[in-house]
Amino acid sequence: MKENYEARIQELLGKMTLEEKIGQLQQCGPSLVGAFEVSFEELLNMMFDGRISEEEFGRLMSTAEQDFHEEDLRAGKIGSYNGVGDAATANRLQKIAVEETRLGIPLIFGYDVIHGFRTVTPVPLGESCAWDPDLWKRTGRMAAQEASAAGVHMTFAPMVDVAKDARWGRVSEGAGEDVLLNGCYGAAKVQGFQGEDLSNDDSIVACVKHFAAYGAAEAGRDYNRVDMSPQRLWEEYLPSYKACVDAGAMAIMPAFNDISGVPCSVNRSLLMDVLRDKWGFEGMTVSDANAIAECVNHGIAADRADAAVQAIHAGMDMDMTSNVYTENLAELVKSGTVDEAELDRAVADILRTKFAAGLFDHPYQTSEEREKETILKPEFRALAREAAQKSIVLLKNEGDVLPLSDNVKIGLAGQTAFAKAEMTGAWAIGANGDDCVSLAEGLAAAGAEVVSLMADGTMGNQEEKPEAADISDAVSLITELTDAVGLSKNYESLAADCDVIIAAIGETKDQSGEAASRANIELSEEQICMLKRLLATGKPVIAVLFNGRPLAIPFVAEQVPAILEAWHPGVEAGNALADILFGKVNPSAKLTTTFPYTTGQCPMYYAHINTGRPGGKGKYTSKYLDTPLTPVYPFGYGKSYTTFAYSNLTVEAGADAVTVGVTVANTGSRAGDEIVQCYFKRHTGRRVRPVKQLVAFEKISFQAGEEKTLNFWISREQMGYYDSEMNFITEGGRFTFFAGGNSADCLEETADIM
Repeated sequence: MKENYEARIQELLGKMTLEEKIGQLQQCGPSLVGAFEVSFEELLNMMFDGRISEEEFGRLMSTAEQDFHEEDLRAGKIGSYNGVGDAATANRLQKIAVEETRLGIPLIFGYDVIHGFRTVTPVPLGESCAWDPDLWKRTGRMAAQEASAAGVHMTFAPMVDVAKDARWGRVSEGAGEDVLLNGCYGAAKVQGFQGEDLSNDDSIVACVKHFAAYGAAEAGRDYNRVDMSPQRLWEEYLPSYKACVDAGAMAIMPAFNDISGVPCSVNRSLLMDVLRDKWGFEGMTVSDANAIAECVNHGIAADRADAAVQAIHAGMDMDMTSNVYTENLAELVKSGTVDEAELDRAVADILRTKFAAGLFDHPYQTSEEREKETILKPEFRALAREAAQKSIVLLKNEGDVLPLSDNVKIGLAGQTAFAKAEMTGAWAIGANGDDCVSLAEGLAAAGAEVVSLMADGTMGNQEEKPEAADISDAVSLITELTDAVGLSKNYESLAADCDVIIAAIGETKDQSGEAASRANIELSEEQICMLKRLLATGKPVIAVLFNGRPLAIPFVAEQVPAILEAWHPGVEAGNALADILFGKVNPSAKLTTTFPYTTGQCPMYYAHINTGRPGGKGKYTSKYLDTPLTPVYPFGYGKSYTTFAYSNLTVEAGADAVTVGVTVANTGSRAGDEIVQCYFKRHTGRRVRPVKQLVAFEKISFQAGEEKTLNFWISREQMGYYDSEMNFITEGGRFTFFAGGNSADCLEETADIM
């Protein structure tokens, strides 16, 4: 099959004019036109900086119309669209491309399907806490089925940027701080999105992002620089992208950031030498939005034409919306500044991706009827509920407050308990908040006896707050279905008739995600005040955290008896939380990111190296004077309604690998799942090594009282590293191997490996 379309690619290239070739490199974002005199981007800025209100922005947008630049499309000047997410529009534009252009080359439609299309699942950071590649693959497959039914051919996902700094807002879009876990997550998502056969109508191209090391942006500030050694880049960041390439991803999105002074958009070493020559990638690269033009802002390109020259030479195939290729490449080729062979290579990459996606043989891959039948299927909602259940982390359960008994009387506090639309989280652009089940609604549907309510405790210093209508509607529903007395005016009346109080706290969906870096990741003063007043009632308090990043929550961890980390859980949020709260589901999720004690500790992550003066009680050691050495919650942490015990750790070295064995027993009275984690430490090396590195994990189901022995096979290559000359080292030495339920609490065994 591939050989057949490679011949067709060359045949098409031979027929194409220079302008048609350049058109294939253009990804067009529909323009908005209407009752305003500025660009959409400037209109957004006007709203964010307060020049117009959110209401005025909405009024102006309601009069706007989308301009799809059909005349440019008919002239062969557009090869792709970004942001088209409905079957009718996709088919209308595809019909123009196939039937009204000279060569009839189909379009490819890209869309940000980050964690579900319409059936929104937990934010990726939350879903990664399931440590479940099969789940990740199934939710990716569901997202592909929904998105493809709406005319989408390519998703700008998965994001596998290893993110060790909780201040960075886009930590919500990936699988946390560990490179192995990000690679496992990304590979599973690629397989889910692309399916068994990418040419099938219900499969979509996975565009892996952001290549590379975007998660290491300095100070956790979005779009910022990345400067690191090549050894660290190759050990801690690049492997997660390679795992996705090895899984068959057909598209890669280079990152906004520079790496050691060279922006990824024009980084030939990254896009050609590593991605194509070393890794054998044969798909297409597509820039992030406006990223090629922004190379002028970086200061590496003199002007937009220079940016176009550098990007095409570096191996950037498709320009997302900056128009630098369409404005400049024809003249650059004609003048000899750009070799047309470079242009042909880029066009071939894009055509190859379109052929692989089946677009030449089946350009109309959906219909309005299929779209209507596919969106929000009951089985999709069931999977979203399962994903949320498996993503919710039980952080604390002092005094066995949880699970709740069926006849418990509940007081419910916090605005987000009633806010349906907040459940989608960041980057859920196909979502409809009305599809979501709030915590209040989930409790009502479960038949919980909610006796009092309070919508208090703002989510932060930003102006964004859950819509009043969300709160009003949810309160009306819960008071109708339960014995709730309505909104309480004070904390005493809230607690008067209840046995336990559930407090919804955290951050809004707009406080994480792109362009949402935060210098302070602690709870707002209003929320801490609310918690103190709730605790003063004397009733047990359960904190439910809604957030898209790790938060610094020492007060909550120390004072609140029970804590559930719910993340932004998606459309089935409330139902999944009710399942956990009442013990219908035993929580099994574990953190994929460290929760620091305070913002000033960022970046804080488990796989750090020791300094010559490791942190300790002595004065002259590596630590802060005003915070503990350890985090509030470590990587890999998560509790259950049952308990697990580890014993009999063994290490057996072979010629090519080490086998680590451990016995795990469910010592509690409930069935449950345990995520067994295996780490290692190399004691000495030619470069200093991390104190601990995740090397394997397995999620295992146990009946009450059941005991199982697990064996992890760890290859020499998995324990390798790069020396100061970038030689990959797999030599033996003294190692310690760890096995346990989180990165801090493990059995350990030291062995000399020859």
